[in-house]
Amino acid sequence: MDESKEEMKSFQELGVCDQLIEACDNLGWKNPSKIQAEAMPHAFEGKDLIGLAQTGSGKTGAFAIPILQSLLDSPHAFFACVLSPTRELAIQIAEQFEALGSGIGVKCAVLVGGIDQVQQSIALGKRPHIIVATPGRLLDHLSNTKGFSLRTIKYLVLDEADRLLNEDFEKALDQILNAIPRERRTYLFSATMTKKVRKLQRACLRNPVKIEAASKYSTVDTLKQQYRFLPAKYKDCYLIYILTEMSGSTSMVFTRTCDATRLLALMLRNLGLRAIPISGQMTQDKRLGALNKFKAGECNILICTDVASRGLDIPSVDMVINYDIPTNSKDYIHRVGRTARAGRSGVAISLVNQYELEWYIQIEKLIGKKLPEYPAEEEEVLLLLERVTEAKRISLMKIKETGGKRKHRGGGDDDDNEEVHKYLGVKKGKQSKKPKRK
Repeated sequence: MDESKEEMKSFQELGVCDQLIEACDNLGWKNPSKIQAEAMPHAFEGKDLIGLAQTGSGKTGAFAIPILQSLLDSPHAFFACVLSPTRELAIQIAEQFEALGSGIGVKCAVLVGGIDQVQQSIALGKRPHIIVATPGRLLDHLSNTKGFSLRTIKYLVLDEADRLLNEDFEKALDQILNAIPRERRTYLFSATMTKKVRKLQRACLRNPVKIEAASKYSTVDTLKQQYRFLPAKYKDCYLIYILTEMSGSTSMVFTRTCDATRLLALMLRNLGLRAIPISGQMTQDKRLGALNKFKAGECNILICTDVASRGLDIPSVDMVINYDIPTNSKDYIHRVGRTARAGRSGVAISLVNQYELEWYIQIEKLIGKKLPEYPAEEEEVLLLLERVTEAKRISLMKIKETGGKRKHRGGGDDDDNEEVHKYLGVKKGKQSKKPKRK
């Protein structure tokens, strides 16, 4: 009963000012989402927040609206800093700040790798209100950009906080925390959250209010989740079968390695499917180009690594396929969260072979339920085998030809084999250890 009342509250009832209500209306946000309704009253009271909510539930609005409202009361440059673990998410957050702040003249700067640092320095010289950054590039500017500091910031936000608080970012985050004032508001938001209080304390929160607008590792009710247990050698056939069955759909296919994204995209194209890869090995321009082609519908299949699993809001994703099962079960939550966003429905299908069974069991434990099996007659699937095998052979040949240029520095056939091993996700000369069955 209380829950439905909470969800039905208007932005006005929450205390959002008229300019920002108008901006929300322009974005099509008629009523606050659950995380917004629960977080904003505490934010307006000046509390630190730890917000846990399902991906696609409006987390960015939950921290952006209170920050912009506070900026209206006391406008000055370098007012807030938002940290993101990925470049694409940082760009998306900045776009949302700019959309919400369009009527009040908000200026944002995005500081991420892969983009010219001089251009970013010029943007900082214009004294923006909001900085959205990845930790490494923010540190570069704090060290090297003359006249730039974060001594005046009033708000620090860690979006996808569980990733930012892990070891990859530990050193950079500690240096950033030392460079900003202790007197500030700190918000941590994520779809999954670390239990380790020590890590949260490192972010220097002061008596934070913890808001759980979702059970700890839940997925939305509008998401239909399935798995298919299959022989490793037929995984490609099942992938093509599913994509063909759902040919009108917009799909994201997650792999474990950058090499696999490239090979699968080539293979799918050889079979007449409109696929495009995105991975951390690509330049930032190419990554954004691939993402824009996918968003615009030029390609309806995005083959990606976990670089695309966090925070990206691509409204029309109908299906997520886990071609490779993630080794960290929490990554499953983020991957499948790319579909069934903001009340829409979606499908997530995981392709599981015997080497991945243990990881898949961990996912079922995490989400607290056994998933139904995707129905497919193997005989029907294997009708594709000859075509798929040929398309894969041609793709591998193309990779060897283009890869050869890179490998003249002492490379050879052995390197080409390694490319294939990387794609298969096994170590050279070894097969993955078979996990125990249930």
